[in-house]
Amino acid sequence: MSLAERSAKDDIFTQPNVDSELPGPRSAELLARQAVRESNARTYPRRLPIAVADAYGSFLRDLDGNTFIDFLTGAGVLSLGHNHPELVRAVTAQLARLTHGLDFPTPAKDAFTEAQLSMLPEPLRDRMKLHFCGPTGGDAVDAAVKLCKIATGRGDVIAFQGGFHGSSHAAMAVSGLVRQKAPVANGMPGVHFFPYSSCARCPLDLAPDTCSTNCATYLERALKDANGGIALPAAVIMEIVQGEGGVVPAREDFVRRVRDLTRELDIPLIVDEVQTGGGRTGTWFAFERYGIEPDVVVASKALSGIGLPVAVILYDRRLDVWEPGAHIGTFRGNQLAFAAGAEAVRIIRRDDVLGNVRRRGEQIAGRLAPLAEKNPWVRETRGLGLMWGVELADPRDGRPATEAARRVQAAALRRGLVMEVGGRDDCVMRILPPLNVTADVVDTACSILADAIEECCLVAD
Repeated sequence: MSLAERSAKDDIFTQPNVDSELPGPRSAELLARQAVRESNARTYPRRLPIAVADAYGSFLRDLDGNTFIDFLTGAGVLSLGHNHPELVRAVTAQLARLTHGLDFPTPAKDAFTEAQLSMLPEPLRDRMKLHFCGPTGGDAVDAAVKLCKIATGRGDVIAFQGGFHGSSHAAMAVSGLVRQKAPVANGMPGVHFFPYSSCARCPLDLAPDTCSTNCATYLERALKDANGGIALPAAVIMEIVQGEGGVVPAREDFVRRVRDLTRELDIPLIVDEVQTGGGRTGTWFAFERYGIEPDVVVASKALSGIGLPVAVILYDRRLDVWEPGAHIGTFRGNQLAFAAGAEAVRIIRRDDVLGNVRRRGEQIAGRLAPLAEKNPWVRETRGLGLMWGVELADPRDGRPATEAARRVQAAALRRGLVMEVGGRDDCVMRILPPLNVTADVVDTACSILADAIEECCLVAD
């Protein structure tokens, strides 16, 4: 990119600026054509009615010239923002060499593999292997479950309420969202759900200050009870921070007790880092913040840094019992994603991006904390690193404020902030900035969110 081109982008992509009704006329035209021609399963344009023209850094622009701060970032895949110039150069250079390589070794794949292993905590680097899956996190979840079943010879899987692991058949089966899988008959059998350490929804209705991690005790007793009804499972799968479940970080004691239990009973522990991996929580993987070592790590989304699809599982060598071709995928050799991913790791180290995640996370925590004190509709603010949620609930009866959350999302968009809603009943405003987002952009985005909540919760009254 020339200096003149960079300067022009800096002039456009520095502040949110919405001058038209949403959707504007050009966006409305494409949205209408999409509704006619694309699957009814499409989601984001229904609540974020814009058609995107171009993007740069933490900003995107629609076809009508409106500029938005993007705190959705491709559902977390754009770890270094839109079109990072160094990643664009790495991809462009690779494009002229090789784009698709199946599972043949290539320089790009070797560099990517080395980069990923180098980011693991030192005790894990020498004993973990990589398996390249199809291009999505859901396929990697399928691969992880399959690997553990083959390695252990067992069939059951333990998952947690509120968890989300994808939309493929097996990934959907180990996800908690009943609405998603209810229409699909004969799902994968042998899945058992246990309470997650979501203190706001303690299954025993205990106050947080009286909690003794009863959710972990419940799991322990069930698995050790000869009359508990559950055979020793092939795996336990969990998210360290439940993303789609509403941005719920697990309690440290819960995570460590689950790890201790699975190690004692020789049950492989799968940690799903599809949303949290690649630096989202301030360490390369979220499990590092909890001081544990999983047996299998599932990673995808942010690995390329620029939104190119790639998915892997990293697993303990003792589980490497695959037969050749046991889990394959035509598009597991995405050389463009490999080139970008290796370059992204280099940039993240050089620019102390993980340090920025931690600093901006503290900034967001400070900006969001007063919301619950000032507005009775804000039930809780919670998060880790640059993965945050603001949960809304009706103060009159405590019920999830789904409609209020949708109004907040629309009001934020009108002010120039793109963000998603999630969690149970879609009542959580989700914040997923690029990992290299600046303090000024975070400050502007938090102000927009606060103003949108104030406006919409007054309407909800």
